[in-house]
Amino acid sequence: MLFITEIIPVPKRSGIIKHGFIQTIFPFFLCAFFSLHCTAQNKPAADSTSMLTLGQCIEFALQHQPALNQSYVNVDITRATNAINLSGWLPQVNVAANLTHYNTLPTAFIKNSSGTVVEQKTGVINTSTPVLSITQTIFNPSLFYAFKSAKLYVQQAEQITDSTKINIVATVSKAFYNLLLTLQQIDVLKEDTTRLSKNLHDTYHQYVSGIVDETDYDQAAITLNNSVAQLKQANENVVPQYALLKQIMGMPAGQQFNVVVDTLQMQRDIAFDTTQQLQYQKRIEFQQLQTAKKIQGQFISYYKNAWIPTLGAFFDYDYPFQNNSFGSLFSNAYPYSYLGISLNVPIFTGFARTQNLKKARLQQKLLEWDEVNLQSQIYSEYTSALANYRSNYYNLDVMKKNTDLAKKVYDIVTLQYSQGVVAYLNVITAESNLISSEIGYLNALFQLLSSKIDLEKSMGIITVNH
Repeated sequence: MLFITEIIPVPKRSGIIKHGFIQTIFPFFLCAFFSLHCTAQNKPAADSTSMLTLGQCIEFALQHQPALNQSYVNVDITRATNAINLSGWLPQVNVAANLTHYNTLPTAFIKNSSGTVVEQKTGVINTSTPVLSITQTIFNPSLFYAFKSAKLYVQQAEQITDSTKINIVATVSKAFYNLLLTLQQIDVLKEDTTRLSKNLHDTYHQYVSGIVDETDYDQAAITLNNSVAQLKQANENVVPQYALLKQIMGMPAGQQFNVVVDTLQMQRDIAFDTTQQLQYQKRIEFQQLQTAKKIQGQFISYYKNAWIPTLGAFFDYDYPFQNNSFGSLFSNAYPYSYLGISLNVPIFTGFARTQNLKKARLQQKLLEWDEVNLQSQIYSEYTSALANYRSNYYNLDVMKKNTDLAKKVYDIVTLQYSQGVVAYLNVITAESNLISSEIGYLNALFQLLSSKIDLEKSMGIITVNH
């Protein structure tokens, strides 16, 4: 059966409720009610062996949510990319070989002993030269940039992961509260429908006894019918709400669970210190922007220093085989080796370096304007969230008072009706006001919890270390 502990005690109603119906139609409503009651207890999402609190739902989501796991993979990809970019600092070792057959030997011009320049064929017909090459970068501006920015790119990827976590905590919490709201509404509507069914039976006997007239039966039928329809709709809404919560959590569709709540903890969670000051640096979006500015600063530094020469060292070991006879090619080798230092100085690059530097500085200005815009956006979100929280907190208090007053009025009106002082229409009005107040109180409660999440998110104080 669908299970949820009582969240906030809802005032109980006592006395005669309000409806009646003719004896031939009364069994239909009883059957409809008990059918809905059984449906609510046999929802496919129900599994009494798996009960999850809000904290457990968040914990599950932080382990199984696909988008978050993709973020973890992206962090690993960033680290691997950094390792690739920094690999140029290590020695680069290569082995190459070639096999050459001359159809015609090359001609060289040399002086003979008499000083005359004569033509002469040089070399051998067949050669094969394996070569071992080792290069070592001593300094390279591109590699230096990769070294300086590697940690920043990892930090950027981790901040994306933190942003995903924050969104998951917020969306899971809201979906959880929406589901709890529907389940609490079902409990209230069940209570209401049960009393309406009893009143239907009582009003029928009052009609038979001549205490009330037939219009009371019609009014009771309408009220009970509406209550049954509301209960049916609420029960149907539970299934897609469970599905949405499972989707956000990353839970397989076939896995079933029920939600449960610690009522005392939830009541404590309502409170929030609204005197806290907004600090932009706590927002993950602001932190991401600061990291982007640091990376852009490294770009600027790179283009500033692009004129610095590239310096490296190299060593080659050649092991050539040479012979005019192909069959005897590998019988004799004539190895040699050499080492040296290479220097590459960019003298003129067609103004590419200066234009790249100009572009990088303009991109830095864009990021500065992004920061101005982001601060304005954060402040707007904060003021809106704070206003919603305060108004919802006030609304919750009002709805609690309304519920108490509606309960008081309902008790008085039902007593007056039983004594024949007021018409049955007064009971219907009192009943409608009471059910509306109870549902309104639940809506106000969960709207307050939801607005608190928005406020915490706008202030950047939602924790992500789960």
